[in-house]
Amino acid sequence: MNAPVQNNTSAPPQVLAGSTGKRRRLLIIVSLILLILGIAYAAWWVMVASKFEHTEDAYAAGNIVQVTPQVAGTVLAIHADDTEMVQAGKPLIELDRADAKVAQEQAEAQLAQTVREVRVLFVNNASLQANVSVRNTEVERSKGDLARRQQLLSTGAVSKEEVEHARSALQSAESALLAANEQLSSNRALTEHTNVEQHPNVQRAAARVRETSLALARTTLPAPMSGYIAKRAVQVGQRVAAGAPLLSIVPLNSLWVDANFKEVQLAHMRLGQDVTLHSDLYGSEVEYHGKVAGLSAGTGSAFALLPAQNASGNWIKVVQRVPVRITLDEKELAAHPLRIGLSMQVKVNISQQQGAPLTANAVARTVPAYQTTVFDQTGKEADQRIASIIAANLAKESGKTLPTTAK
Repeated sequence: MNAPVQNNTSAPPQVLAGSTGKRRRLLIIVSLILLILGIAYAAWWVMVASKFEHTEDAYAAGNIVQVTPQVAGTVLAIHADDTEMVQAGKPLIELDRADAKVAQEQAEAQLAQTVREVRVLFVNNASLQANVSVRNTEVERSKGDLARRQQLLSTGAVSKEEVEHARSALQSAESALLAANEQLSSNRALTEHTNVEQHPNVQRAAARVRETSLALARTTLPAPMSGYIAKRAVQVGQRVAAGAPLLSIVPLNSLWVDANFKEVQLAHMRLGQDVTLHSDLYGSEVEYHGKVAGLSAGTGSAFALLPAQNASGNWIKVVQRVPVRITLDEKELAAHPLRIGLSMQVKVNISQQQGAPLTANAVARTVPAYQTTVFDQTGKEADQRIASIIAANLAKESGKTLPTTAK
């Protein structure tokens, strides 16, 4: 048998050496590239990334103003519907005014009657004073009659019976004088240190007129502020109770962003730091600028409807998030309006460390954060109506008002 032929396939040493050199050069190149990338990333982190905190767990927020009636009534008209814009002070809902109108008319009639009754009290002072003067005269006359009869009694010109009659007449006159003085004092007690307009009875009746006037004015519900109608739940013909939510107004010109940062991201945040934001509604082409305004008093889980009970059962640590309020630029918000609940991307520049920490004690506010003046005119109209009723029922004599202050 022939011996098997062995094939010699081993590469020459020159070829093996060249292949090993290529691999080494490739590894060196890859290592250099990775090293350069690592240095570049480290430089980017130190110079850029470490100066910002990012989160996508952020949403636009704003005020949702509920419109509720202050009096009960039946809805007759609704002047705005969902998604419509309304201006502050414009009527939104009208309630039936019949019952309130009747109550106001009764209160106004009672005020007029009270003014006239109080006028009588002031006029009676003069008549009662005149009555006291008459009684004084009668007492003086009775004293004179008694004195004369007592002088004539010794001469026998008058009898003892006439003297006793004179003495009884004097006592009667003195009693009448005392009663007249008491009546005058009683009437003066009702009129001293005041006048018709400021008399307690008139003020009580005026307060009732003011109450009914407010109830009548409140049958029309104005918009407390400008904004868009949302969540309308009221219908025409519906009987509504005081305090029932009828609809909501959302002022979109005063929105802010609640950015839910992890607790480990809050260490270097300060009040007033610059914030850059993007909305998913407009994409990265539209950029908003804002400021860090404050930190919530607790984590989101603490204010949840069902807060976590970490003290019971097994426990797993979960990184908590705390809402950070960010104000928005009003001009940018007007140019690109947002809606409550829209997602936002937030980047906070934490390199600005001159502001106060988020956990610092805030300064107490000295002015209202929000305010409306649409209800101010209601009270003024009631006061004007009261003044006109009082003036119309004051006494007139020879074109001049009678004295109303007690003397």
